[in-house]
Amino acid sequence: MNTLSYKTISANSKTVQKEWLLVDAENQTLGRLATRVANILRGKTKPYYTPHVDCGDNVIIINAEKIVLTGNKMTDKIYQRYTGYPGGQRETTPAKLLATHPERVIEHAVRGMLPKNRLGAALYRNLKVYAGPEHPHQGQNPRKIDINDVR
Repeated sequence: MNTLSYKTISANSKTVQKEWLLVDAENQTLGRLATRVANILRGKTKPYYTPHVDCGDNVIIINAEKIVLTGNKMTDKIYQRYTGYPGGQRETTPAKLLATHPERVIEHAVRGMLPKNRLGAALYRNLKVYAGPEHPHQGQNPRKIDINDVR
C-alpha cells in the first residue's frame, strides 16, 4: 500500500516573498483598478495565499490624476467625513478631490476593499499612490504590470 502524506502549507512572515509592482492608473476605471490592487495587496494572486498573513506584494500606483469614473460619479458621488466637532460633517466629490489630492481617491477605494482590522491596516501600508508619473521607489526596482491581466 502506497501512503502519501501531504502537508498543508501555510505562509508566514518568514516564508513570504514580497516584490514591488508598478501600476499605471492612466485611463483605468477606479473600481476595477481598486479591486485588482486590493487582491494583489492581499496576496490572493499567489499560490500560497493565507488569509491571516500579509503575503501580498507592495504596489506603487502612478498617474492617479488620470483615473476614470464611469457615469456621473465624478459629480454625484459624495465622500463624507466628520471633523469631530459639532456641525463638522464635511462632504466632497471626486472631481474636487482629484483637483486637490488625486491620490486620495484611489487610496479611499482600495482601503474600503481591505479587511477592517490590524491586518488590513498593515496591508494598506504596502500601497503607495502618486499623482504624476514620478515616484521615489526606484531603489526597489519595481516590476511594471498591466493591471488588466490581473484577476
